[in-house]
Amino acid sequence: MTLALVFPGQGSQRPGMGEPWVGDAGWSLVERASVVLDRDVERLLLDAGADELAGTAAAQVSTYLVSLLAWQALSPQTVSVVAGHSLGEITALVAGGVLAVEDGLAIVAARGAAMQSAVDEAQGTMAAVLGLEEDAVDDVCRGLPDVWTANYNAPSHVVISGRPAGVEAASAALRQAGARRVLPLPVGGAFHTPLMESARPGLESALDRMAYEQPSVPVLSGARVAPYGSDVAATLSEQLTAPVRWRQVLEHLRAYDVDTIVEVGPGGVLAGLVRRTLPGVRVLSVAAPDDVALLDR
Repeated sequence: MTLALVFPGQGSQRPGMGEPWVGDAGWSLVERASVVLDRDVERLLLDAGADELAGTAAAQVSTYLVSLLAWQALSPQTVSVVAGHSLGEITALVAGGVLAVEDGLAIVAARGAAMQSAVDEAQGTMAAVLGLEEDAVDDVCRGLPDVWTANYNAPSHVVISGRPAGVEAASAALRQAGARRVLPLPVGGAFHTPLMESARPGLESALDRMAYEQPSVPVLSGARVAPYGSDVAATLSEQLTAPVRWRQVLEHLRAYDVDTIVEVGPGGVLAGLVRRTLPGVRVLSVAAPDDVALLDR
């Protein structure tokens, strides 16, 4: 088995997603996170409602921690390559040996706070475009103001992002261009667009304080569709305003002869995108301790 791990980003969080991990050997991670962040992270993972978890800072911290709980439970699997969708790249950098767990947590907290500030400054939204090729979506966005292609998730599955008026205009134009569906997403920010530029100084301040090790396995960047090199901080900063090229990242996994891809963390969203992009590859999701046994079947 040649194994790749992929880690989810914001949007995969859900109420109670920490419950399966209570009492697990790795739960002490949550206790350490509460001390580092000076907040009740356990309550966030167990008792917070959907509205609270939808906030950028809460969504990112909670998703990062549950993904790490799942990753710790997988050890000692032999892994050939790791990747993460947006926020999930920070988790992937921990799994790839580049970042310490606590440093990753500090980056996630700083990233979430900086992005929330950018959201408060510039109202934005996103929409999923289904049934239209990427080039056609790009053409529509290039012809309109205040809207950009933000995520290339899977074949004929693209996300646009921008100011509400820009996304609304693009949505109408995309339907006219042949999109099967254009679905507004329940987010309050124009993520992965130039409207996130104001978040970069806050994130970079945290990134500059961190120590980065050489990766133990390749960690793929969604902005560059290439393994992380020595410029980890620059790559993570660039990611804030660059589109997530997730389909391209998944296709790049072929270079590692991967035959099994495991989504590690809550949600199951990435597993679906893998199936659409790489038919024939074995796909698993580990979101709870009982899921770990799936790897042995």
